[in-house]
Amino acid sequence: MKIEICANSYQSAVNAEASGADRIELCSELAVGGITPSYGLIKKIKQDLRIPVHVLIRPRSGDFTYSNADFEVMKQDIVLCKKLGCEGVVSGILNSDNSIDLERTKELVELAIPMSFTFHRAFDWVVNPLKSLDELKEVGVKRILTSGQEDQALRGIELLKKLKDKAGAFIEIMPGGGVNIDTILEFKNAGFKQIHFSATSLYCTQKKVNVTMNSDRFFDETMLAISDSEKIINMVNMVK
Repeated sequence: MKIEICANSYQSAVNAEASGADRIELCSELAVGGITPSYGLIKKIKQDLRIPVHVLIRPRSGDFTYSNADFEVMKQDIVLCKKLGCEGVVSGILNSDNSIDLERTKELVELAIPMSFTFHRAFDWVVNPLKSLDELKEVGVKRILTSGQEDQALRGIELLKKLKDKAGAFIEIMPGGGVNIDTILEFKNAGFKQIHFSATSLYCTQKKVNVTMNSDRFFDETMLAISDSEKIINMVNMVK
């Protein structure tokens, strides 16, 4: 069974390679489901490590319906990953009704060649997953990362098995989401060939923080945090 570690930092990537993982999905900010890591982090890992690197291409937190500007950022990130020698990218785009944006997803798939392309857990938001599987096969996606449309992959294992059976040899179904030491064998015994997990442990770096830098209001996936033009204008006018 191939092991993909969701690595959110340089140290996570080092640990994944040293511990026998087959590849990493490199991202930042696990708290919001992951976003595209920095150029410097990708480059450093490619320089120092031998483990295959698949980079998450997600320009922001929130939903998976992107503006034209977001889409251009995603394409530029894919080009950078290709130049740095990454083995794959992990991405996906939905329409506002959570159907797959096939036109733009296909453009990303083709831009990524010869890198591998994984359609990420945006798949867990689609209305008709079996139909969406067929659509992704048509645009050239070779792998889908999904929890079976549940908060944890074990709860979604029945849908995952249906997807695996329907996908056959054309698309790899890779379970991911809440996979841990107590559940991993469930997926191997069910016939899955690849598995995705982070194996994250939390380590205290500060005994006391007087001013928090976190804000719960940014963790709502139905909301986008955007600098407001009216607020900026009013505040600029106050001090200019």
